[in-house]
Amino acid sequence: FFFSDFMLISLIPALLFFQNINPYLYKMSASPPLAIPNAFPPSVPGEDGLSNRLSQSQLNLSALSSSIPTSSSPSAARFYGAKSRLPPIIVESSDQQSKDHFLLPAHYEASVKTILISHGAIMDRIQKLAYDIRNTYGDKTIHLLCVLKGGSAFFQDLQVCLRNFHNFTNQSYVPFTFDFIRAKSYDGTESTGHVQVSGCDLDKLAGKEVLLVEDIVDTGTTMSMLVPLLNSYNPNSIKVASLLEKRTPRSCGFKADFVGFSVPDEFVIGYCLDYNDAFRDMNHICVINQHGIEKYKNGVSGDGAVGEQP
Repeated sequence: FFFSDFMLISLIPALLFFQNINPYLYKMSASPPLAIPNAFPPSVPGEDGLSNRLSQSQLNLSALSSSIPTSSSPSAARFYGAKSRLPPIIVESSDQQSKDHFLLPAHYEASVKTILISHGAIMDRIQKLAYDIRNTYGDKTIHLLCVLKGGSAFFQDLQVCLRNFHNFTNQSYVPFTFDFIRAKSYDGTESTGHVQVSGCDLDKLAGKEVLLVEDIVDTGTTMSMLVPLLNSYNPNSIKVASLLEKRTPRSCGFKADFVGFSVPDEFVIGYCLDYNDAFRDMNHICVINQHGIEKYKNGVSGDGAVGEQP
């Protein structure tokens, strides 16, 4: 019996350890698979580094839709009208990938330097942005205001995600309405410092929760002039969602409320971002090379040919 008693005594520490840790194991197993947005507070470590780059984009649409808070949820109330924002994914210059690894349209292949953000990463990130936007507004109807032309692809995919979240959670309110506006501040590859605005009936913005949907905040000149203009028409609130935000010394300091990616100071094309109307039809976001700048410096003609000298 000595041997049996010895074995029993030796098991006591292990049993006590399991008894102490068991409640934690139970809590972990009982936790929901995905946290609500306050799992990603504005002060997430790594906002300015590499650790934040892709972790937030790898989320599943069906799983996310099951955890969207209703208007009575504390998280929805807390994030609505917040002055801070969730951090974007940081894309460094070193993250550029060889175009040999991706399928590009033949008519653009020679004009692309590198792939900056793949189409798959774009779509994953838009799902998360739609989730954050829906949580921010609670059960309020959002009035999406798409900034043409560059914001149209982002707008299309964003509203699809918003509609899916709404349909999968059996909500009774209207999720969003939308309209379009033009705001031009580019001439070729450079921002002019002036904005030209045209489009929808701005008087209809009164009392609405306006969300501007933009492709890129570069110098911030366009948005810094457009937002005060729209605010003069008395919307209930006005926020900006931008797929990209450029890190550039030319920035006026404007920051969007929802941002997909923070990108280096390169002229980016694709996913409806253009250079003289070329490259809008390319799925990936890429960096243009000098050949592309020269080839499309005069735009694209009606027969599909480029406006360059032979």
